[in-house]
Amino acid sequence: MRTLTEDQIEIGAVLPELSIDLTPTVVISTALATMDFTPVHHDVGGARAQGSKDIFLNILTTMGLVERYVTDWTGPEAIIRRINVKLGVPAYAGDRLSFNGTIVTRDGSDYTVEVRGKVSLGDHATATVTFTFLP
Repeated sequence: MRTLTEDQIEIGAVLPELSIDLTPTVVISTALATMDFTPVHHDVGGARAQGSKDIFLNILTTMGLVERYVTDWTGPEAIIRRINVKLGVPAYAGDRLSFNGTIVTRDGSDYTVEVRGKVSLGDHATATVTFTFLP
């Protein structure tokens, strides 16, 4: 697996899209993998009883997917320095989550990417991710 080098990254560069089908198995297994046993992430009846239309991704999964989106592009030698995610609409089972991103700043050896994860209802997550490379 390759890692980008600093001379391969330009401000304004657009990262390739990543789309993930949010099957019930994905929603449930990622909640369980992060030890989040809250019913809205694995029990359709429980989710509906709390006013939701279906089960939906948990925050830890969303954070992990945002990080994955960036590091899949940068390669394995990138180090995430900061990640800031703001949640929007729920990412329900049966939907598709699509990530897009753009390199927006460079500060020394740190780069910042603005990331947006969208589902059919709108923005599920907006984020900034700052990364650098191993020396």
